[in-house]
Amino acid sequence: MKEECGVAGIILPGDRPQSNAVAFKLYYALYALQHRGQESTGIMVYDGTSPHSIKGMGLVPDVYNKDSLGRLIGNVGVGHVRYSTAGGSRIENCQPFILNFKGGTVAIAHNGNLVNAKNLKDELECEGRIFTSDSDTEVIGHLLVKELIKHKPVESIKNVMRRLIGSYSLVIHIDGILYAVRDPFGFKPLCFGEVDGGYAIVSESVAIDTLNGTLIRDLRPGEVMVFAGDGFESYQIGNEPRPAHCVFEYIYFARPDSVIDGKLVYKVRKNIGRELAREHHVEADIISPVPDSGITSAIGYARESGIKYSEGLMKNRYIGRTFILPGQELRETAVRLKMNVIQDNVKGKRVVLVDDSIVRGTTSKRIIDMVRKAGASEIHARIGSPAIIAPCYLGIDMATRQELIASCKTIKEVESLIDADSLGYLSIEGLMRALECDKRDMCIGCLTGEYPVEIPGENCGRKQTRLDEFSGRQDSLMAQGNQ
Repeated sequence: MKEECGVAGIILPGDRPQSNAVAFKLYYALYALQHRGQESTGIMVYDGTSPHSIKGMGLVPDVYNKDSLGRLIGNVGVGHVRYSTAGGSRIENCQPFILNFKGGTVAIAHNGNLVNAKNLKDELECEGRIFTSDSDTEVIGHLLVKELIKHKPVESIKNVMRRLIGSYSLVIHIDGILYAVRDPFGFKPLCFGEVDGGYAIVSESVAIDTLNGTLIRDLRPGEVMVFAGDGFESYQIGNEPRPAHCVFEYIYFARPDSVIDGKLVYKVRKNIGRELAREHHVEADIISPVPDSGITSAIGYARESGIKYSEGLMKNRYIGRTFILPGQELRETAVRLKMNVIQDNVKGKRVVLVDDSIVRGTTSKRIIDMVRKAGASEIHARIGSPAIIAPCYLGIDMATRQELIASCKTIKEVESLIDADSLGYLSIEGLMRALECDKRDMCIGCLTGEYPVEIPGENCGRKQTRLDEFSGRQDSLMAQGNQ
């Protein structure tokens, strides 16, 4: 699985002399969010008159350098790291998207996925609008520009939100002001904090930590925030629905040191390991994680079970994108490049392998085969999520239903296919105990096949909530500068 992207926006007080400080802060913020997207990246900085940007394919340190960042002068900017779910891997889809219109300039960075993007794009093309990419973010940009010709920014954003179905956390720049937007379900994370007398809006709190800033809070579902250099305002768009936060942010995507919607990801993953040990105890000699995402859960499993924690696998953290290699033999080599067995730690041992999830099952089988060849006497797979039985349509690049190993096979069949001596998935109830929340507050569509929004051909687990069903009230929740 791959996350779509990470977004960042930074604004410093307008009374300061313009410098390249925002550009470098965005660079470090995106570096901290690199795990959310490794395909392309972009930074836009506004100098008070016009936007200036750098975009490129590849990792953050490969696209920018000291000289190029030094030329981006201005007190406000937007940044993005991307992995494609909607739109191909090409420079035209690199964000932030910048659109000029007669009233000014818009730059937009998006994390999420729109279910109705095609219908909206078809409508816009019939109106004569020309697209330069196949990304759903450009659809949002064109809708926003249409509204900005007629309305003020907050009203325009509200009108756009009424049209969108799906997940979106947005950072938008309009003529020197930053706007942060979270969809009515809060599918994707978005938070803000104080940085160097100004503000940073980012996908995860670790980016604020990297900038030596102070986290203030997460945006609420359906919230629009307006950031000027000297303060911020908040607007709740519509009657706030019950949240449906993406559960895989806690299981896999987010960094363990991030705080998302008030929950420290590290604590949740440690709780996942404890619940796994309670639900699927087995006599074993060592608990070993599949690095990196299985490490924290393995620690929790070891502490709850009393079985020794020992690393049986070591990850090569300098490996690049190996999935592009052709042929089965090269893919097998890619797994060995990414992961190697510490033979002395597993030889003759009964090993519990703790991983975050099983998608297709191919990687799990290869890892188990490696550990078995290294001499493990037993291998028990323990998975820190329930079985994934349905695709994600809301911002995760996941296998099709036919490719999901658990969608059409029993646990015993999966156990046999990955060649484990036993297999235990965390239950949905156990996952909610680890999260310390109600499952109605999370999006678990990939685990149940029931989604919070209407997906063509899929079930909707609760009444679909659309912004056009809301009263449309737009109450100011916070005075400028208040927390």
